[in-house]
Amino acid sequence: MSNKRLIAFDFDHTLIDDNSDLYVRKLAPNGKIPQRIHDLFDDSGWTEYMAAIFEYLHDNGTTPAQILACMTEIGFTSGMTELLAYLAGDSYDVIIISDANSVFIEHIMKHAGLHDAVSAIFTNPAHFNASGRLELAYYHTQDWCELSTRNLCKGHVLLEYIKQQKDKGVDYSSVAYIGDGSNDLCPSLKLTSNDLVFPRVGYSLAKKVDSYKDKLLAKVVPWSSGLDILKELQKTHV
Repeated sequence: MSNKRLIAFDFDHTLIDDNSDLYVRKLAPNGKIPQRIHDLFDDSGWTEYMAAIFEYLHDNGTTPAQILACMTEIGFTSGMTELLAYLAGDSYDVIIISDANSVFIEHIMKHAGLHDAVSAIFTNPAHFNASGRLELAYYHTQDWCELSTRNLCKGHVLLEYIKQQKDKGVDYSSVAYIGDGSNDLCPSLKLTSNDLVFPRVGYSLAKKVDSYKDKLLAKVVPWSSGLDILKELQKTHV
């Protein structure tokens, strides 16, 4: 067992203080998305919904530069840049597991000068095609976890990363998971009694964690600011 600790972050409403997928909709004509596209969310799921939004934006003349500029308007959640600075030492590995997409996350992190603060990003792959439309794919297709969407089981990703690191000789002494949404419950349930789960106050993960408290092994520490997390990590040396 090493002294290295793993810190896993969600992205939207966790590292950044907004939902990047929802934020980009402001670029649509009059900031409105047609109902036929909204209906896809109910019928097909979030990833298909976002793919249709990106197609709609492209069809209405939105450029890659406009999309990227839009992303840089989103601010980081209070205290998160300070937390990432604290985690920059050799004692921590930091990863992001998010149902957003690679273009948004990587651009936001690079623009903030924080891309090197993260060891790995696990999210839906995306790229701008030759015509400038943002194309989106599933991170993976899963049918084993009812707590997760079919395109991303965060708990599976977390355990796979821990296993891969162990195979490389990195055996984490503890893990902390930081999130806000319902899809952050699965990875929270994968944690052990050595670990910490940080649900954001007032968001759905906090309610889910309360409902599943008999099944959670990790210590639960609600947070409103990244500084709350920083203080807990300093206190417990997790």
